[in-house]
Amino acid sequence: MKVNIEIDCTPVEARQFMGLPDVSPMQNAVMDKLQQQMTANIEKISPESLLQSWFTFDPKIAERFQDMFVTMAGLGGSPRKDK
Repeated sequence: MKVNIEIDCTPVEARQFMGLPDVSPMQNAVMDKLQQQMTANIEKISPESLLQSWFTFDPKIAERFQDMFVTMAGLGGSPRKDK
């Protein structure tokens, strides 16, 4: 014996029929919070602010970055040594 049952309903209707909670308000709240955090932190990842934070850490870091890029490109034999 073979029995087929077709149920035509929306996901909301199925969730209500099964007794599952409606989590869409929670999902909306989480997404709003995430969007607020992302827009608040977007300035921190701009190239200008990243470079500024890197270069304010050490006064000689620009020189060290230059040495690193020259060494990586194979244009220099060995990096400069501070004496």
